[in-house]
Amino acid sequence: MNPRLPYVLLVGAAVIILILSCMLLSRGRQSPSCKSQPRIMEKTGSTSQSLVFADLTPEEMVQVVRYLQGNLGVQLVDASRAKPSDNCIASVDVQVPAKAEVLRFLDGGGARPAREALAVLYFGNQPDPNVTEYVVGPLPMPAYHRDITVQKYGGKVPYHRRPMLGSEYEQVGAFLHMVAFAAAPTFLKEVFEYDGTNVAFQTTAPHGLQSGDRKSWFIVFQNVSGFFVHPVGLEVLVDHSSLDISRWAVSRVFYNGQYYRDMVQLESAYVQGRISVEKVRKAPRDGGFSSMKPRAPSAVLFPLQYEPQGPRYSVRNNHVLFQAWSFAFGMSVNTGLRLFDIRHKGERVAYEISVQEALSVYGSNCPGGMSTRYMDGSFGIGRHTSPLVRGVDCPYLATYLDVHYLAHSQVSRISKNALCIFEQNLGSPLRRHYSNLQSLYYGGLVNSALVVRSIATVGNYDYVWDFIFYQNGAIEGKVQATGYVSSSFLHGDGLRYGNRVWEHTLGTIRTHSINYKVDLDVGGVKNSLVAHDMAFEMARAPWSPEQQVERPRLTKKVLDTEDQAAFRLQSKMPRYIYFAANSKNKWGHQRGYRIQITSFAGDHVPEASSMERAISWARYQLAVTRRKEEEPTSTSIYNQNDPWTPTVTFANFINNETITNEDLVAWITAGFLHIPHSEDIPNTVTVGNSVGFLLRPYNYYDLDPSIYSHDGVFFTSEQDFTACEINPIACLPKTASCLPNFPPFTYDGFQNM
Repeated sequence: MNPRLPYVLLVGAAVIILILSCMLLSRGRQSPSCKSQPRIMEKTGSTSQSLVFADLTPEEMVQVVRYLQGNLGVQLVDASRAKPSDNCIASVDVQVPAKAEVLRFLDGGGARPAREALAVLYFGNQPDPNVTEYVVGPLPMPAYHRDITVQKYGGKVPYHRRPMLGSEYEQVGAFLHMVAFAAAPTFLKEVFEYDGTNVAFQTTAPHGLQSGDRKSWFIVFQNVSGFFVHPVGLEVLVDHSSLDISRWAVSRVFYNGQYYRDMVQLESAYVQGRISVEKVRKAPRDGGFSSMKPRAPSAVLFPLQYEPQGPRYSVRNNHVLFQAWSFAFGMSVNTGLRLFDIRHKGERVAYEISVQEALSVYGSNCPGGMSTRYMDGSFGIGRHTSPLVRGVDCPYLATYLDVHYLAHSQVSRISKNALCIFEQNLGSPLRRHYSNLQSLYYGGLVNSALVVRSIATVGNYDYVWDFIFYQNGAIEGKVQATGYVSSSFLHGDGLRYGNRVWEHTLGTIRTHSINYKVDLDVGGVKNSLVAHDMAFEMARAPWSPEQQVERPRLTKKVLDTEDQAAFRLQSKMPRYIYFAANSKNKWGHQRGYRIQITSFAGDHVPEASSMERAISWARYQLAVTRRKEEEPTSTSIYNQNDPWTPTVTFANFINNETITNEDLVAWITAGFLHIPHSEDIPNTVTVGNSVGFLLRPYNYYDLDPSIYSHDGVFFTSEQDFTACEINPIACLPKTASCLPNFPPFTYDGFQNM
């Protein structure tokens, strides 16, 4: 044995131990935590001024309820337990002041407008039941109330038009279980194994077929996770028009393609063996095929987004500041997310951008499906804004804000983390050019934008509402649809109305239409509407007159009247249509903001329909009207339950008034046709189900304002593009080599149910 061998082995072992120690130490050494840069400082005035648009605080809601209870001279029952024959407060929201008052305050140094609330009350306990709207103020200590119903709608709102309260749904559910179903015990037990808990109901709307009706089809499903795709073939029409619950009755029953007078007749036919029974396989509690539980275990973590030097935006109260952008935001109980006083580089470009309505029109060979025209504003898009899940609904490190609302109860409620704000690197350049001709250089700008998002879960559907602010001065309004499809029981000629998506489940065809209000103020309040497009013209080639060329040329037209500015849904619309200011840019062009719509809408309900006027806004992909305080919204929450005599008819807004050099509003409709298919199981994905609009500067600036962004990258072949002072991207290994501070995951979505 070589006497030096043990020493060699010892030295080798020592070297290996040293290497392993270094590796372990390097692994254990964490990157430093990311350090935020100093927060963006705002002028105190801008944040306090934005409060003129702010949602009501819980304290203000308490004061409004207390005032109404003590000053109306009638007993008010808590809406959460009110019967149709009671008086109650249905909702309380902020009453946004008139635009002229607000602009005097924001721009002219005028007095701050009085802060007021809008209260909707149901008066069922009086000789003439009706719905009344009151403005209550001033807040925070109310001293007056004004009935604005007649002024706002041109008359009283009949009681049958009221949106259903949560308590009324509970009362109808109790009626179905305790009264209606008690008349068919054998059928329910033997066909559905009914035990009082294993079925769920979905309502349809509108509630009837003519003005004054309050009759609703309730579709019966298995009571499992994702019940919307588990129909059992039974649907019940309930007449709940009477204010006396004891007088409610079943008007019709539908089972597996056949209609019956009531549950008694259904039971009799079943006992006598005169019914074609289609037994549905009992689903597990988790829904089985409809369960959203992942079918695969978690593996390598998906990519995450973080801000190595902290957020580059600020949120104070209801005011947001991001690079050259500033705006105020709010959440309407009925219509959801809305923005006010939107400014770029300090200049207002829009006074209001808001969601107005989400409409879905269904087809089916079952009664519930074929009669459904959901107008989600009536159910409350803002009220159904759901708590967001960090890392899925929004980036994990987004800013999350709570939403307070008062509806269907006299006590305000909170939806935790129901709104998120974040800056998103979209992973592509906003603009770029690589030059290898003449000179050698690269120039580009990362497309990083600010997103404001809320998600409303209205029954089976989840709507992801986004407003996006880009560095070039563009604004995008976008909605993505997901959630469960609503379905019918597959029978007979059902495949005329959709696709089969499971054994007994018909995914029914439906159209979705989303309406927005866009009050642009381009270079001031007064604007005109201008259309630019193209046409080919034939011309002789000047250098070769015997030859001709076809060349596109610019066409221009000023749209002078509301009728000219109302573009039907499937009609051809000018490709460039913009609000033009009374000022010009450096190059002599009217400064403008262009409206660009992204939509693949289905057909609109025929205008001959008795209910079409209630949704007449959906006739138009774009309609531009003169702005009027008496035309604040394109529809009404009361249109859902009486579309045959609509409380607000948008078509009446368009009456050929001049729109040249006036305060204008664009009403934009975007939509899509959804024919459910097997890939909508377990539920619908957002990919391909996104529509909306863009507002883009059009000669508004002298050049692209994003050239002044701090995120720009430029280097030539002669520069050291690895040097930080030349190319900030080269510094990322140093500036971004930090670990973000991820707060612990929490979720409050199952509280306050």
